[in-house]
Amino acid sequence: MARTPEDVLKATLARVAPGTGLRDGLERILRGRTGALIVLGYDRTVESLCSGGFEIGIEFSPTRLRELAKMDGAIVCDRDARTIVKAAVHLVPDSSIETHESGTRHRTAERVAKQTGLPVISVSQSMQIIALYVQGIRHVIENSERVLARANQALATLERYRARLDQVTHSLSALEIEAMVTVRDVAQTLQRQVMVQRISEEIAQYVLELGDDGRLLALQLEELTTGLGPGADVVIRDYAGDGVPLETIDAAAAALTQLSSVDLIDLNKIAGILGYAGGTETLDAVVQPRGYRLISGLKSVPRAVSDRLVDHFGGLQNLMAATIEDLMTVDGIGEQRARTVREGLSRMAEASLLDRFL
Repeated sequence: MARTPEDVLKATLARVAPGTGLRDGLERILRGRTGALIVLGYDRTVESLCSGGFEIGIEFSPTRLRELAKMDGAIVCDRDARTIVKAAVHLVPDSSIETHESGTRHRTAERVAKQTGLPVISVSQSMQIIALYVQGIRHVIENSERVLARANQALATLERYRARLDQVTHSLSALEIEAMVTVRDVAQTLQRQVMVQRISEEIAQYVLELGDDGRLLALQLEELTTGLGPGADVVIRDYAGDGVPLETIDAAAAALTQLSSVDLIDLNKIAGILGYAGGTETLDAVVQPRGYRLISGLKSVPRAVSDRLVDHFGGLQNLMAATIEDLMTVDGIGEQRARTVREGLSRMAEASLLDRFL
């Protein structure tokens, strides 16, 4: 399966993260006030763009990269930056390839990246920056202090988002037990789930860029994203309107994640994805959950069995009222599993109501 440019960028960022030999070499070049053009990968396409230079074929090391960067021309390494293949190479990419850069080195880097599909690194001698080109993406590699400052700010935001998500999730569970859920409650839960997901992905990108310097940040991110509960797809499956077939839940979940920041604030947009079109009256309308979300909290109950329970009872309220004998009439539910489901749902109901009123 072909990787997207974003996937290639993430993999390349891991190779140039602090603590790696390649990052050490790049920082040596910056400190030495020397520019550089480095191609990460060597194949027939790269070979066809190379003119002149030297066949090196030696093991990569930061000091070797620094010394070779003193010469004019590009340096070609293998994909994993374990071997320096060529040095002092004149790269001649297709001049018809569009580029938005102005400097010769950066224009060449962008064109080579687009033509070969391989990552290309450009170190600017005058600007003192490291630019990474991956196909049509340009990413400036910043020092750890700047990245860490933004990451800590994002982490504080994630803490607030997570607290709010826990609040609306617990409220939704209690309202489900009382059969008082509105479209607004569901939309707010989905809204907060997407917000937490987006900020988590942003912090994960920072962790990738920080490399060894991001170990503590990674631990904090893991702590804040553990135990998030059912994802947006389960919530949508639970509350999708008649206009959203259960077979298209994945598409609805994808549409939710693709909402812009402005649209995500609008609860009517989220309600529309759920299949509820309208204004304030629609948001205040009471809806009945099917039961997928609460049952997913019972870890000992397989997904297929959960689906059969929901299909059989037709809604959460009927499922909550079912006795052990009623549960045993469902295919795949024996006495032990029926007792597990009954006791598990009762505990959830008690916990949700206590959280709501204490």
